[in-house]
Amino acid sequence: MKQKKLWMLAAIFVVTCGLVIMPSCSNSDNAVKPDTSALDNWQAGRTVTAEAVKAFGGIDKCFAAEPIPDGVWARMQGKTYKENPYIGRDDLRHIRALHWDYDNQMHVGEMIVNVQIADRVAAILRQLFDAKYPIQRMLLPDVYDADDETQMRDNNSSCFCYRAIAGTTKLSKHARGLAVDINTLYNPYYKDRTDGTRFIQPATAEAYCDRSWDFPYKITHDDLCFRLFTDAGFEWGGDWTSCKDFQHFELIEE
Repeated sequence: MKQKKLWMLAAIFVVTCGLVIMPSCSNSDNAVKPDTSALDNWQAGRTVTAEAVKAFGGIDKCFAAEPIPDGVWARMQGKTYKENPYIGRDDLRHIRALHWDYDNQMHVGEMIVNVQIADRVAAILRQLFDAKYPIQRMLLPDVYDADDETQMRDNNSSCFCYRAIAGTTKLSKHARGLAVDINTLYNPYYKDRTDGTRFIQPATAEAYCDRSWDFPYKITHDDLCFRLFTDAGFEWGGDWTSCKDFQHFELIEE
C-alpha cells in the first residue's frame, strides 16, 4: 500500500511540474558522421580513419588511375609539366592511393604516371597498402616546386617530373612518367666520380648509401616493393653498376 502511494505522488509531481519522461533511445540521424573531406577532395598528405574510408565508399574506391583532373593539371604547369614535344596530358594518368606509414595511420597519396604503367602502378600501390608497407609521403613534386633535391630530402615518393637525369642534360624516364621513386631519402642515388668524390642525391642521405646496416624504409632484394615492381616489368636502380639509385624503379622497354 505504501509503495502504491509513492507511485501516485511521483505521478502527481510529474504532471504538476510539466515533466515528460521518455524512454532512452538512439537516433542514428544525430550520430557524428566521419569526416570524408580529405577523400572527397583527394587531399594528399592528409590522414584518414577506417570509418571515413567506409563512408567514402570503401578501400577499392580509394585506388584508381584516371585522366588528370583539371585542378591537378593546373597545379603542374611550369613545375612538373613544361611544354614539350614528347609528352602531353593525354599520355599521363593521375593515380589516387592510400598508404600506410610507421605511425600506423592511413595516408592519402597521389601520383602522376605514364598511361602505359598506370594500371600496374595502381595495382602495386594497392598491394603495398594491403601489406601495410610503410611509405612516408606520396605527394606530387609540384608541392616542392618540382625541386627534386627538396622532395627527396622530405622522403617523398613520386613518378612524373619533366626533368633531366641528375648531373646530366639527358631526359630522365621520370620526364615520361615511366619511373617511380619510393622513400627517396632512405634510398638515395649516388655516383662515384673519377676524381674520387661521390655525387649523392639527396645530399643529406650519405649515411643511407651504406646498405650494410638496418634502417627504416630501406629497399633491398628481399623487400616487397622490389618484388612487386620487378615482377611487373620494372628494373631497380639498386642493381645498376655505373651508379646506384636505390629509390628508383623504371619500366623495361623493348
